[in-house]
Amino acid sequence: MEMMEKSCGQFLAELAGKAPTPGGGGASALAGAAGVALGNMVGSLTVGKKKYAAVEADIQALNARAEALRGELEALVQADAEAFAPLAAAYGLPKDTPEQAAHKAAVLEKALDAACAVPLQIMEKCAEGITLAEEYAAKGSVLAVSDAGCAATLCKAALQAASLNVFINTKLMTDRSCAGALDARADSLLNEVVPRADAVFESVMQKLRNK
Repeated sequence: MEMMEKSCGQFLAELAGKAPTPGGGGASALAGAAGVALGNMVGSLTVGKKKYAAVEADIQALNARAEALRGELEALVQADAEAFAPLAAAYGLPKDTPEQAAHKAAVLEKALDAACAVPLQIMEKCAEGITLAEEYAAKGSVLAVSDAGCAATLCKAALQAASLNVFINTKLMTDRSCAGALDARADSLLNEVVPRADAVFESVMQKLRNK
């Protein structure tokens, strides 16, 4: 059974267990998908309302992208689980002889590089989710503005969590140039997008707390 075919209870029970998957990457993708879905809900509550007729086309476009983005993040829940298998196999290779040790090191390096790809994709998708949340917070129904704030906050948490799944792998890579490039991409996303998500949260908080 694929990850997204499981019930919420099944997924969480497996997440809490000893099995290596689902893990932090899959949980990050799922949290990001939930954030995008919340943004989409804001759009769904906005479409068709006379008060928001001027932004109807914008909201419909946002909804279409949000629906597609949610599907992409859902797919990454499964992709993260599948990406772990080669890494686990590499760790299990023998290293009793110099030849075996060299082979294991080469296979492990390749697997570590590949294992960074999915969490980086999750980060990129969550960054886009934050962009959508910014638009939903600015243009969507004021009755659902809290959900736009939740969308940005969930996507931010998912992006940050996914970054840790990049860094745990790059730390073990012997090719420090490759590791540095991967770290730089993750750092760039964190530095660019996290403040924007925080700004959405603060903006929504001001709207909710100011009398």
